[in-house]
Amino acid sequence: MNMITFMFTLSFILSTALMTLNFWLTQINPDSEKLSPYECGFDPLGSARLPFSIRFFLVAILFLLFDLEIALLLPLPWATQLQSPTTTLAWTSLIITLLTLGLIYEWAQGGLEWAE
Repeated sequence: MNMITFMFTLSFILSTALMTLNFWLTQINPDSEKLSPYECGFDPLGSARLPFSIRFFLVAILFLLFDLEIALLLPLPWATQLQSPTTTLAWTSLIITLLTLGLIYEWAQGGLEWAE
């Protein structure tokens, strides 16, 4: 029961301290730079609604695809302890071969070139 009382007291003290700090720190008047939507130190030039290049999305999707397929290889050290490690090696080799062929294809098609 002492542990429950201690945890309740500790959470009460911490939440009281955080609420006090929140009320105390909001009393400070921020300057115009803090109130601006961009805190980088200069005014934005142009609109923030300009469309992105389709090449950016292509590279992002390719990164996610290859990253997800590499994540399939993460349980490999535990899979080698199964009854047939040759099957595990065959599937791993197939996944790595497919990844390599996909990378070569994208490279040959110019999908990884940022400048046109």
